[in-house]
Amino acid sequence: MIRVKICGITNAEDALWAVQQGADAIGFVFAPSPRQIDNNRAKGIRDQLPPFVSVVGVFVNPDPHSARETFEHVGLDFVQLYGNGERRFLRESALRPKSLIHAISVGSAADLSLIEKSSGGIILLDTKVAGKTGGTGKTFDWNIAAKARAYGKPIILSGGLDANNVERAIRIALPQAVDVSSGVESAPGKKDPDKVRDFIRRAKGYVA
Repeated sequence: MIRVKICGITNAEDALWAVQQGADAIGFVFAPSPRQIDNNRAKGIRDQLPPFVSVVGVFVNPDPHSARETFEHVGLDFVQLYGNGERRFLRESALRPKSLIHAISVGSAADLSLIEKSSGGIILLDTKVAGKTGGTGKTFDWNIAAKARAYGKPIILSGGLDANNVERAIRIALPQAVDVSSGVESAPGKKDPDKVRDFIRRAKGYVA
């Protein structure tokens, strides 16, 4: 069954609702963003989650030592890393490759070559938009994403997903997981309960 991550969580109510609806993971954004959260607030939410829910921290070109401190303080399971230098990040943060989700921006099939070079244990494919690093709410060609499976790493599909397109996206790209943020919001950083419920149900095949 497809796994679902609800990203850009800023409050416990949204996190707990997502989990109740079947979310497998939630994401905290520690990079500058309308959805940015601080370490202490993230930890407070994390401490309320039930067992077996994965918690992901999203960073953009972070200081490796600072990211490691956040990882340990909040109790993260994974770091989702945007930007260059994931090898240096792993070396200096002393985190395991299996805990690194390497986010790759995709505009064409040529961008998939970065997967082969990546040290991350998991690959997240997002939409390439000039001057942006994720959270654009725009989709890319899911047929390109389907080719990423050939590299043998778990693939998370992101970028412009919502309840209306997630079933088609999964059918075309065949990822192991999907990631959504703005597509289930009523406002930046505030999730819409109905959109969260519908997205998770359709991603997991509860709705034909």
